[in-house]
Amino acid sequence: MPKFGRLLTAMVTPFDEKGEVDYAQARKLARALMKSGSDGLVVSGTTGESPTLTTEEKLRLFAEVKAELAGKGAVIAGTGNYSTRESIQLTKEAEKLGVDGCLLVVPYYNRPTQEGIFRHFSAIAEATTLPCIMYNVPSRTSSNMAAETVIRLSKVGNIVAVKEASANFRQISEIIQGVGDGFLVYSGNDGDTFPLMAMGGYGVVGVITHLVGLQTKDMMNKLLAGKVSEAAAIHRRLLPLVDAMFLVGNPIPLKFAMNHLGFRVGETRLPLCEPDEKTAAAILATLKRHTIDLPIPTA
Repeated sequence: MPKFGRLLTAMVTPFDEKGEVDYAQARKLARALMKSGSDGLVVSGTTGESPTLTTEEKLRLFAEVKAELAGKGAVIAGTGNYSTRESIQLTKEAEKLGVDGCLLVVPYYNRPTQEGIFRHFSAIAEATTLPCIMYNVPSRTSSNMAAETVIRLSKVGNIVAVKEASANFRQISEIIQGVGDGFLVYSGNDGDTFPLMAMGGYGVVGVITHLVGLQTKDMMNKLLAGKVSEAAAIHRRLLPLVDAMFLVGNPIPLKFAMNHLGFRVGETRLPLCEPDEKTAAAILATLKRHTIDLPIPTA
């Protein structure tokens, strides 16, 4: 089994003032996230604005972050998209760079059948030796990967986990119940981490973990130790921050918050743009009510 860890952060992609990928800042951010609770990083996922990145940018990001962590944390490469062929090609290239695993999103836009989803993930997994994490996020893809499909795919040797962002706890419970002991179920929604783990899920691929990674890890550790009420208290305390980070499309609020706090990650690439004044004010007001774990550069 791969040792990805329970707390993975879906890292934003820093851009410079010209809108180009800031690889030096990406390395600094990767290091800071590991210091503030993350066990590993998903690079070029949705939060990393993967649809706006070129293949060359993605591959260099994988290499830079992998070199920066130097084995001290897992690097999961976001290599999946709607095209099975493109996903296979990028996954193969990422594997050559030595990443620890790949994240594969349910194909979007074309709305494949469950059989098509099964064949898509199976084909990618067969083309690589990397451990594969599937990503089910119906709110973005408009397609839900059914529990039966996840259970079927969990029998493919190197498909080792699913990131579940359906918020359908009946479905998630069926997955946890139906897969083998070695198959991992991660929360794909920060606000679902506590209930998902309480049902037997493994961990989270987080967004707010950029800001409150240590507190999230504390919540998870308390829950695992049987300190349910203490874990629940942390969960409730962090929910307003979760809401603030998703007032508009991710990662708009997160990048705005990080820039405001002093950890420069640049603007989002079009078609994403800065939050309006009302949204920005709500984000700032929420930040003031929370302790931030992310180390902020002093210069």
